[in-house]
Amino acid sequence: MVSYHSLTMSTTEHGARRASGTRQTADERRQAVIDAATAEFARRGYHGASTEDIAHAAGISQPYLFRLFGSKKELYLAAARRSIDDLYAVFAAAARGKHGAEALKAMGDAYSEVMRDRDRLMLMLKCWTSCDDPDICRTVRAAWRDIVELVERASGASPRQVSDFFARGMLITIFMSIDLIERPEPWSQRLLDACRDALQE
Repeated sequence: MVSYHSLTMSTTEHGARRASGTRQTADERRQAVIDAATAEFARRGYHGASTEDIAHAAGISQPYLFRLFGSKKELYLAAARRSIDDLYAVFAAAARGKHGAEALKAMGDAYSEVMRDRDRLMLMLKCWTSCDDPDICRTVRAAWRDIVELVERASGASPRQVSDFFARGMLITIFMSIDLIERPEPWSQRLLDACRDALQE
């Protein structure tokens, strides 16, 4: 099963290989750049991020970064797509062998787990707010389509149930972004409890 732990292992391994001075493969170099880009874009967004800083964090020159990725936008989309693909894989693995409410709960739990990675969370939010760019918008729309269709197919739930699932997920996403999961307030805890109760029905 794909998990938060398995998704973070590859990043750790890439970092360890760089630190040890072991020569990286071309794919490992690309992934290392995407790791650095994910952190930079998550903090500063598409327009605020610096490719020079990303290259430095990845341990390569800026010209070499542009040899791997033709433009800043291409790098941004690569980071976004990897995060999207990872989330899709997590949902698919969580729902495997389950149906109905059980599948929805498994996918909801998996989402909460993988989004503990704040860079993933903030990159996702930054992508949504960058949808004035048509290329980013197309990527985000395709991601939503694929995830919605996966949830529909895996759960067999009605459109209303799927809509409720994503509505609760959006609320939890907002709470994660403003640190109301780890440090809840009474009003936010009431809403979180209601979300959890709904998943048990």
